[in-house]
Amino acid sequence: MAKSGAILILASALCLLSLLNLAECHDQFFVEGSVYCDTCRTQFMTRLSRFVAGATVRLECKEAESGKVTLSKEAVTDGSGGYSVEIEGDREDESCEVVLVKSSDPECSEIDASSFGTQAAKVSVTRNNGIVSPVRSANPLGFLRNQPLPECGAVLQELHLAADPLSDDDPLD
Repeated sequence: MAKSGAILILASALCLLSLLNLAECHDQFFVEGSVYCDTCRTQFMTRLSRFVAGATVRLECKEAESGKVTLSKEAVTDGSGGYSVEIEGDREDESCEVVLVKSSDPECSEIDASSFGTQAAKVSVTRNNGIVSPVRSANPLGFLRNQPLPECGAVLQELHLAADPLSDDDPLD
């Protein structure tokens, strides 16, 4: 009887420790995404786009009301253009986004700052959003190539975003 009581106490202690560990890890998140070279300067990925290894991105979280930066972490993309940023703590009341910082490719290093705004991928870093996984996926971010590739005209025609030189029809009508 004493032996079974000791086993029960030991099992209860192990369960309690595992619950404490689970609660501790529950507010750990990973923001993951990728960086590409926008070889056609279209501001979206095409079949000519390629991922950029060694690019730097920054994850920033700010207080919603004041805009004060509460977290700023940089990451460098791996050989396939992907990155992962680890975050401790729930950021439910904050606005978080990933921005481009620096490209490792001098031919593809321009950060678009046109009327569409800055290159940024917003992410929700909270467990109160219905997402069970601790991984938060950010949209791909692209550096603009200095000059579009010569093949870009054909790609834009395939996507019906450029006029067909053999037709008088405007594909955007």
